[in-house]
Amino acid sequence: MVAFAFATAAAIGTVLLMLPMCRTDGDGAPLVTALFTATSAVCVTGLTVVDTATYWSVTGQVVILGLIQVGGFGIMTLGSLIALFLARRMGLRTRLTAAAETRSVGLGDVRRVLRGVFIITFTVESVVALLLTLRFRSAYDGAWGTAVWHGVFHAVSSFNNAGFALYSDNLMRFLTDGFVLMPISVAIVIGGIGFPVLIELLRNRRPRTWSLHTRLTLLMTGALLVIGTVFMSLTEWDNEGTLGPLSLPAKLLGAWFHAVQPRTAGFNAWDYGAVTDETLLGTIMLMFVGGGSAGTAGGLKVTTFIVLFFVIVAEVRGEEDVIAFDRRIEHRVVRQATTVALLGVAAVLTATMLLTELTELPFRDVLFESTSAFATVGLSTGITPKVGDGGELVLVVLMFLGRLGPITLVSALTLRERNRRYRYPEGAPLIG
Repeated sequence: MVAFAFATAAAIGTVLLMLPMCRTDGDGAPLVTALFTATSAVCVTGLTVVDTATYWSVTGQVVILGLIQVGGFGIMTLGSLIALFLARRMGLRTRLTAAAETRSVGLGDVRRVLRGVFIITFTVESVVALLLTLRFRSAYDGAWGTAVWHGVFHAVSSFNNAGFALYSDNLMRFLTDGFVLMPISVAIVIGGIGFPVLIELLRNRRPRTWSLHTRLTLLMTGALLVIGTVFMSLTEWDNEGTLGPLSLPAKLLGAWFHAVQPRTAGFNAWDYGAVTDETLLGTIMLMFVGGGSAGTAGGLKVTTFIVLFFVIVAEVRGEEDVIAFDRRIEHRVVRQATTVALLGVAAVLTATMLLTELTELPFRDVLFESTSAFATVGLSTGITPKVGDGGELVLVVLMFLGRLGPITLVSALTLRERNRRYRYPEGAPLIG
């Protein structure tokens, strides 16, 4: 049902974007272009084959913004919330689908989670929109109408980790403007942590009583932000195409901003076509890990990654149980993490091979593009408009799998769990 709902939203968005009023020149957008843009918006990816600022009219941009909000909020979450508001009650099927997407602990908790998701989304987007509007109006001499529209659009796009921008150079003109980059970065981090963690933090401010999921998510999020900032500083400090010409504060701001973006946000304030190979590889790794579960972020999710880390630690130590923060991680969770990670690797590599054959573009750029699409990041070295219709369709499938794959896969694995009434004899193949 979740997959069908997202596919339906993408299809509706495609039809709307094909209308003549959605383009600046009054002609309807081609099918593949509309499909790619709608899927990228619903899957909160941010990859584009046309310039959002000039190709789409204000009507088209409003459609894109709506798709971003619906996709980031969650199709089933949105539907359940509307049903709750209209009928004041929720049936069992509605609660089950909402619980699957929001990762509610129990069915009785769904209503509170839905209300919490709505309040968090509205609050963060409103505050960021206000800050950006004031900055655009005061520092860039924009009319109030334009400043408000740009503030709202970029606030929604940043909180939902979408990466769509209303400037032809994305956010490159704001590389040294902390009053623009910092609110966007904070919104990205908050949206990428995941709603279950945010709701627990609001309800319970005592770290000792936080759940294991919240502890692991916050630990990995903080570690990746710090490591990413240091890494970007080291690899781009003297690069004349990125941080080289900037002052010390501006360099630190740029490094921080581009450590945040691979968390599946997708904005760029420098040209990724000009970065070093080391930066490109590091960004690919950060994109693949992604953000928090049950939020607006993509990728494997930080909890999947850290669970696999603790699996390695347990194996190296020769321990039978996987332990994290004095808690034993279930073997079922370990199997799910391993399955999601391996299928994610397979999806990226398969798409990379297909795009290489279809486009003959440089391998490093194609790998970067594939990882960005699967992790619903939206960063690109500039090859997205060059992949052709066949390449665009490959990326559409990859974005869809990336947005829904981990959710539907883990849910399916959980629902299909069964115990045999017998056990086979043990075998011990050599490993390593």
